[in-house]
Amino acid sequence: MPASGNAMIGEGVQGADGRLDDDLLTRAEASAFLAQCGIRLKPATLARMWSTGSNGPPCRHIRSKPYYPRTLLRVWADSQMTEVRTGAPAAAQGRRRG
Repeated sequence: MPASGNAMIGEGVQGADGRLDDDLLTRAEASAFLAQCGIRLKPATLARMWSTGSNGPPCRHIRSKPYYPRTLLRVWADSQMTEVRTGAPAAAQGRRRG
C-alpha cells in the first residue's frame, strides 16, 4: 500500500472467484458481474441510471470514464434483493380487486 494509505487501482482483497474485490470494472464488465449476481442490466441501462441520478450502483469516474468498484457492486446488488416471500405484501393485497 502506498505511504499515503490510499489503495491503488487494482489493489484489493482476493475474492472466492480468485479476482480482486476492489478492482474497477467498466460498464460492460459491471453488467456481466451483476448478471452473475442475478441482476440483469445492460451497460446502457447502467449509464442511464447514473445520468438520471436514480438508485443505480455507485461508480467512479477517471477522466470522464466510469468505473465500478467490484465491492460496491456486490453491496449494491445485495441491497436490491428482498427476503424470500410467500405472498404479496399487505399493501399490495389491499389494492387487489375481485
